[in-house]
Amino acid sequence: MIPFFVVCMLVPSIPYNNIIALVIFCVASLTDALDGHIARSRNLVSNFGKFMDPLADKLLVSSAMICFLGIPDNPMPVWAVIIIIAREFIISGFRLVASDAGIVIAASYWGKVKTVTQMVMSIVLILNINNKVFDTIEWVLIIAAVVLTVVSLVDYMIKNWKVLDDGNM
Repeated sequence: MIPFFVVCMLVPSIPYNNIIALVIFCVASLTDALDGHIARSRNLVSNFGKFMDPLADKLLVSSAMICFLGIPDNPMPVWAVIIIIAREFIISGFRLVASDAGIVIAASYWGKVKTVTQMVMSIVLILNINNKVFDTIEWVLIIAAVVLTVVSLVDYMIKNWKVLDDGNM
């Protein structure tokens, strides 16, 4: 769904492009959450799912943030996108090293809260309603997403630092 989302976000000549992009983003986000819920409730959690679920989240949110940078009146700052995407690269690196050691690092509580916040922020930014109240909500969500991104990064690093220690694997 991500390529269709990106096209709708970046091609303003598509009729109702923001609405279509919003629907695609929401459907992708909800199906991702539903898939995880079904897997956990039916005890169908797999290493593949633990790997792919966070990756799908990262691709969807990162694609949205990069698109926001290409929209002139969108308030998403470049520095926030860099922080958020850099965190995803760092966590992916941790997961890669852990995987080489036979360890699967599942999503943490803070990682899930961060993802939900980023998705809500993305939905609000896709709506792109320009008024003072909405502008304030956008900035609150952007700051919350960045803060939770940093908090979840620190949480992952503290909990999984041993993965980088060659002597303890």
